[in-house]
Amino acid sequence: MRLHHKSLCHILCGGAVVIATSPASAAFIEDSKASIDLRNFYMNRDFRQSGAAQSKAEEWAQGFMLKMESGYTEGPVGFGLDAIGLLGVKLDSGSGRGGTGLLPRSASGEPADDYGTAGLTAKAKLSATTLHVGTLQPVIPVLMRNDSRLLPNIYRGAWLQSKEVAGLTLDLGMLDRTSYRDSSNYEEMTVFNGGLRNITLGSNTTSDEFRFAGGRYDWSPQLATSYYYGGLDGIYDQHNFNVVHVLPLGDKQSFKTDLRFVRSTDDGGSNVDNDAFGALFTYKHGGHAFTGGYQHMSGDTGFAYVAGGDNALINLLQINDFGNEDERSWQVRYDYDFAAMGIPGLSLMTRYVSGDNVDRGAGASEGKTWERNTDIAYVIQSGPLKNLGFKLRNATTRSNFQSDLDENRFIVSYSLPLW
Repeated sequence: MRLHHKSLCHILCGGAVVIATSPASAAFIEDSKASIDLRNFYMNRDFRQSGAAQSKAEEWAQGFMLKMESGYTEGPVGFGLDAIGLLGVKLDSGSGRGGTGLLPRSASGEPADDYGTAGLTAKAKLSATTLHVGTLQPVIPVLMRNDSRLLPNIYRGAWLQSKEVAGLTLDLGMLDRTSYRDSSNYEEMTVFNGGLRNITLGSNTTSDEFRFAGGRYDWSPQLATSYYYGGLDGIYDQHNFNVVHVLPLGDKQSFKTDLRFVRSTDDGGSNVDNDAFGALFTYKHGGHAFTGGYQHMSGDTGFAYVAGGDNALINLLQINDFGNEDERSWQVRYDYDFAAMGIPGLSLMTRYVSGDNVDRGAGASEGKTWERNTDIAYVIQSGPLKNLGFKLRNATTRSNFQSDLDENRFIVSYSLPLW
């Protein structure tokens, strides 16, 4: 296991000692909190092709995430310090069964027995504006951490966020490194190019500068709009627009509209050229939610985003995101919250997405893919095991240009407040 930024740790921890012994440290200590999140993750991915080099990927691992957040020192500008520690431990795997994304692998394909990393974040607050420098886990439209495996991926950089105006959130920042969800190392960033995105990179395949800026404004409790810019220096630029409206329809009923448009272009070192449009419509009635959606890619390439993270496409599913060149995809989804039947904490989600019109090259027929997901989850609501969660995730996908897969994931999670 590797721990990074030791010099930064010495500096910040030394500063923390000074703060903790000063009269201005009351809020720094009193508002601090810490927790440990435990995640036990089993994953089985069955490769359906008879001639596949690896018939299945199957691993079981235990994850630990320690999070500590201080309050702020007193005064016009408050200072604080956050810390995070990540550790993954192999419970069952093998050289012929790796590749699930739960554990890193050596060059020979052997899964690691354990891996981990740690990070510190210095923070300062003036009024309703905060600056974070160090380890970050952004969830904004142009850059989203990926938390779909044992441990989340993390980033390194600086992030300024302002909420001075009621209803308005403004963000500005720059990142220079990422640590993948199954890695102990910090690396430069690149663009995801799986499937048939047909993105071509120049001499520089990675970048040490991702810039982002933008904001969200809540016009009312029912209407919100946002615009964000994100750019991976030398590879691509991106502009993300989003409108969300919720229309109340009476007792326990509503209709939600979620419209998204993303324009992506090259930044001198790639051929990125993509317009991504997505629309989701959800009708809720009691514990039921019925959703329909449409997503359309156009341009010379598929959708671009930073590899290792998640993206804001409406058809980002368990396996696919339907972001290939020229791809069109339709979604139907059903959710049920069993709290409506007197069983709080129990939920069901099932959805189906079908995609077609993928550009497979001159003379080839159109690419087609479909995927079906079902999630069943339960979180204990009270008693000594409160917050203990169980989730079973099943996915099936079939395609004429990428792997056919059957996949099951079983996740047991628990969050324990330390103070």
